[in-house]
Amino acid sequence: MWQEWWIWAAAAIVLAIGEVLLPSFVLLGFGIGSGLIALILLIGGGLATAVVGTVPMAFLSFAVLSLVAWLALRRLVGVTRTQVKTFDRDINDD
Repeated sequence: MWQEWWIWAAAAIVLAIGEVLLPSFVLLGFGIGSGLIALILLIGGGLATAVVGTVPMAFLSFAVLSLVAWLALRRLVGVTRTQVKTFDRDINDD
């Protein structure tokens, strides 16, 4: 069951919809990881056998791809440490 591409694709869609409802870039990282596993399985070949040959390997690959996707999202759209929010005027001063 875990070696079917459409299961991983359905999980990616559900996680992407969950990200729309709960915008925090956490579910989107998992969705991208699941989508990448689905793409690897859809393409097939030796890479698909190596990535999801066993159930533990499938979940390990999913976890690693999700972590990399989350770190990339955090780097691209996350708040940097040097970014400081400043206020020039107070709304109560009017």
